[in-house]
Amino acid sequence: MKKLYAYIMVGVLIFGHFDSAFCAEKGTSEEAIAMVKKAIAEIKQKGLETTIEEVNDRNGKFVDRDLYVMIYTMTGKNLAHGANPRMVGKDLIDIKDQNGVYFIRERLEIAKTKGTGWQDYSFVNPVSKKIEPKSLYIEKYGDVVITCGVYK
Repeated sequence: MKKLYAYIMVGVLIFGHFDSAFCAEKGTSEEAIAMVKKAIAEIKQKGLETTIEEVNDRNGKFVDRDLYVMIYTMTGKNLAHGANPRMVGKDLIDIKDQNGVYFIRERLEIAKTKGTGWQDYSFVNPVSKKIEPKSLYIEKYGDVVITCGVYK
């Protein structure tokens, strides 16, 4: 009976360790907001062009686990993408998620009408490589929109 109890306790400890390690891999809503605020502070301090270069550095300070910053013009052109450099420089206004939602249009509308907010859509998680539900924090700063999201 003691051996069975010991095995159960070891299993609980191992499972608990893996579970908390898995949770630690995902960014939080608070961290996404902080990343956007950090990018805006960087724009204020170093300028937009330098910040764009830093956001585009996949090993830089604007990428953390599954969190990454993106910067758009108010017309939907991607200026910076911390996880996918192929998006940079492209007009993304007409792309849809797997549910047929024009998610760039939607985020620009949030930026234009509210200045800041959250958007829910589906997108490929760069860590898991799977399409997952995502919540994106959006903030308009000057003529650009800075975003960072969390996968659910």
